Amino acid sequence: QVREWKNEGSKRYMCTGRPGWLTVSLRVGKYKKIHKNIMINLMDVLEVDSERQVVRVEPLVTMGQLTAHLNPMGWTIPVVPELDDLTVGGLIMGTGIESSSHIYGLFQHTCVAYELVLADGSLVRCSPTENSDLFYAVPWSCGTLGFLVAAEIKMIPAKKYVKIHYEPVRGLQKICEKFTEESKKKENSFVEGLVYSLEEAVIMTGVLTDEAEQSKINRIGNYYKPWFFKHVEKYLKADRTGVEYIPSRHYYHRHTRSIFWELQDIIPFGNNPIFRYLFGWMVPPKISLLKLTQGEAIRKLYEQHHVVQDMLVPMKSLEKSIQTFHADLNVYPLWLCPFILPNNPGMVHPKGDEAELYVDIGAYGEPKRKQFEARASMRQMEKFVRSVHGFQMLYADCYMTREEFWDMFDGSLYHKLREQMNCKDAFPEVYDKICKAARH
Repeated sequence: QVREWKNEGSKRYMCTGRPGWLTVSLRVGKYKKIHKNIMINLMDVLEVDSERQVVRVEPLVTMGQLTAHLNPMGWTIPVVPELDDLTVGGLIMGTGIESSSHIYGLFQHTCVAYELVLADGSLVRCSPTENSDLFYAVPWSCGTLGFLVAAEIKMIPAKKYVKIHYEPVRGLQKICEKFTEESKKKENSFVEGLVYSLEEAVIMTGVLTDEAEQSKINRIGNYYKPWFFKHVEKYLKADRTGVEYIPSRHYYHRHTRSIFWELQDIIPFGNNPIFRYLFGWMVPPKISLLKLTQGEAIRKLYEQHHVVQDMLVPMKSLEKSIQTFHADLNVYPLWLCPFILPNNPGMVHPKGDEAELYVDIGAYGEPKRKQFEARASMRQMEKFVRSVHGFQMLYADCYMTREEFWDMFDGSLYHKLREQMNCKDAFPEVYDKICKAARH
């Protein structure tokens, strides 16, 4: 298809032909209508290499599909981003994170090779030792350097359960101290925080294990179970710590049924025990279904009165960041997920020469701040994130100017490769693809 596009005179930019409503991002890309759509129906797990401990997959393989394939074989991947429908391609070209990222980094840092079809129609494999510039430039590039057709991802042995420890913490300073301390411990397989108000949070640490105390097993993934964030809140309300054993697959997809806490805005009675028992099997509705059936008026309303944002900030700025989120948005719960950011080349790396501990702060829901105005409030947030050398996840609405965007992200390698590989006539620049200001 790419060669055909070349023969036709390379008139328009190319993009993948996957419809915008199918993506998990709430944004509906307008560019799909004007660019040349390249159909990439590649959705298979290609090989599981237990000797190299690597799984090779095509870009449309989803997290739900991958864990279902690997778990019975005794394997899993180090970072399993939360929602079942997230695809490998989206997690590489965008980004992905999970509560094991304090050990392994972002999803891209668990990948060992990519295969891409470039603007000239050639197929290239890249890894840290082969075409390494391209390997480091691909993550966060949103499909603007080439089409991903396969990826190799590290595997680790799977275990049956996650032994999870819930600890309510009160007082913002204490929350940040406890969260930082747990995130630095490599013996924790998982670290996650749910912040329910400026002064209240539950911090969870988990360890992978094959043994479990039968009386403490909680299969939270079963359709009739309470939503996970509501279950966690009980420990805060009762002001007690707790220990449970959750089957691994249920743990990996613990926020899937309630789409974190987004479902409470869509189905307010969804956590009612009677609803869960009778109709729980019907949720979550696919995000793609919600997008497909959502009219323009509702979409605009959602945009103005609803926030779905992930900001990645250095752990040392956590307290200041939560205060800023509170002042500018006032959305709770906030999701806290720690990750180590290695100093690799590419768009996203720490300011210094060393790997640095960062945290993803996820705000999903209706802002309770009185003067909330989507554009102004988000621009203020983006400015703060730039000032602490943080990054905004690109699946969400982004209001930065081009200068501000390239101030947040390091474009040096990206622009060099776009020049070298003649991408300028083939793909839009990443900013033009994702930013509000660039898409009228």
